[in-house]
Amino acid sequence: MTKDKISRIELSRVILPLSRPISDAKVMTGRQTPMKEMSLLFAELESRDGHSGMGFGYVLRSGGKAQYAHAQELAPFLIGEDPNDIPRLWERLAWQGASVGRSGVAVQAIAAFDTALWDMKARRAGLSLAKLLGSHREAVPCYNTSGGYYGTSIDEVCANADRSLDDGIGGVKMKVGQPDVREDIERVTALRKHLGAEVPIMIDANQQWDRPTALRFGRAVDELGLTWIEEPLDAQDVEGHAELNASLDTPIATGEMLTSAAEHQRLIDVRAVSFVQPDAPRIGGVTPFLKVATLADQAGLQLAPHFVMEIHLHLCAAYPTQTWVEHFEWLEPLFEERLEIREGHMIVPDRPGLGLTLSEQARHWTRASEEFR
Repeated sequence: MTKDKISRIELSRVILPLSRPISDAKVMTGRQTPMKEMSLLFAELESRDGHSGMGFGYVLRSGGKAQYAHAQELAPFLIGEDPNDIPRLWERLAWQGASVGRSGVAVQAIAAFDTALWDMKARRAGLSLAKLLGSHREAVPCYNTSGGYYGTSIDEVCANADRSLDDGIGGVKMKVGQPDVREDIERVTALRKHLGAEVPIMIDANQQWDRPTALRFGRAVDELGLTWIEEPLDAQDVEGHAELNASLDTPIATGEMLTSAAEHQRLIDVRAVSFVQPDAPRIGGVTPFLKVATLADQAGLQLAPHFVMEIHLHLCAAYPTQTWVEHFEWLEPLFEERLEIREGHMIVPDRPGLGLTLSEQARHWTRASEEFR
């Protein structure tokens, strides 16, 4: 039997405007400025036998041009390759960029290609990506983050939480980590009082505390029954997260800022988290995400990937035990399809692959594109 071959690749860099500037604790502490737009890299692949696949990655704030430039360098190395050999192709691309490392932009450019290859394989099989990987569930518990950012009063946060729950979302997350930790404690306590004891609440400090502050905050809110405290410390402080995870009743979650499977292995090996939060586009796509998921499963950890529900919904459905998927509506204008939510869960679509089609609006927001054959 003749092997199929990748015959065409189209790369696009899309700038997605956000409806309002976004601020988290990194803005409150002066480390970053409010975010007004996102840069996305799309890879659309076609094969000689007529199959196609689409994948994407993203960058917040700086780095989008570098991601796109590296993808341009890598694309020619996929032309003529068998699209079925996904792990081998991941390694091929990683070795092309080996001198700049196996994390960060070097692998985030690979993520769009890797996800497109998985999308193509699932489409070719007539299965959703979740079914191709081996689904454990048809729906995944979901929580909303976009309603709990800074710049939003606690009354607005409570109103946003009510709307999310009315829309069928199962939980809510609120940003913390501002310089005065007492204000954070007051906001979290007010949200718990408003929602009652049963609604899952997650909080996210975006790496803005030192170890003593994180421990003091954690002990102050332990009685609130939070689902997790996310990124209380610098993302690379594995030992500090492990100490917190062992000291507090409230589970610790982190991992979104890590950019390789190896970095996640460090977290998992020392039990630094109860919820591991890999981000497929940030660590290089579906292929390395599956490696992290295997490590997490073997360690008995729960999975709660960061952002990009359009990809992570499928990966969560294929995880053996409890998962959460993060609801953000930010990317919805880029696609023709919408994900269904009901009774606290996001429903896994039964459309082939990721089940996504780029919208005409996405084409309109395209700032650069190139075709490879």
